[in-house]
Amino acid sequence: MTHGIWASVGGMQVNEYRQSLAANNMANLNTVGFKNDLAVIRQRRSESGENPSQKMFETNPYSDLGGGSWVRPTYTSFTQGTLEQTGRSLDVALDGDGFFAVSDGNEVRYTRDGRFARNAAGDMVLSADGGRFRVLDQNGLPINIADPSIGSIKIGRNGEVNQGDEVLGRIGVVDFEDRTALKKAGQSTFKLVGDTPTIPATADIHGGNVEASTVDSIAALTSMIEVSRAYDLNARMISLQDETLGMATTRIGRVG
Repeated sequence: MTHGIWASVGGMQVNEYRQSLAANNMANLNTVGFKNDLAVIRQRRSESGENPSQKMFETNPYSDLGGGSWVRPTYTSFTQGTLEQTGRSLDVALDGDGFFAVSDGNEVRYTRDGRFARNAAGDMVLSADGGRFRVLDQNGLPINIADPSIGSIKIGRNGEVNQGDEVLGRIGVVDFEDRTALKKAGQSTFKLVGDTPTIPATADIHGGNVEASTVDSIAALTSMIEVSRAYDLNARMISLQDETLGMATTRIGRVG
């Protein structure tokens, strides 16, 4: 009986986790360059199944029941978002695989958010983070737009930043062999965890555009409703099993 209660508790925990992911996705419905997260659920096996050292204590068929459900690491979907025109000369969007590289001087992060701006020092920066991160070129160096009087900025499909007749640099775009090594770090940026090889980026750069969030509002709302119902169902199952257990412990002694 208690096995069923704990299985339902696990179900509640799983759906609480799914709800937090769905809510975060919904909150970032209009966040430029945001990539939605997906909850991955797995079967929770019995202790003897999870831990080989406990195999000696295996009790069939009880061990075959498993332990309900549990979560695997969050999966981020890197599907392409739609491109939206802004007309701003420093806005750029990636169409294809790759990430912009940005740095605050201490660490390098990666992003699909191409809302760039010029700070007081003339550096091209990521505007979403208040200008903390500077945009890097293909050699890993900041791109500087020191004199705005030279002319208007134009950014080509290859990432080349032109101001008048002067080439200021080429925006660096990188991709990775294993994207699961990219972990969200806030402001639509990713940190690289571990050591994974880089591969050539295939994305084209579109000036005057940004990439929209990949969150599907209808799917996210439907998921939140479904998860809420599943959570309530598990809570009801706990209540019913608790009542049944209470009846069993109070009435068995009265038999005969």
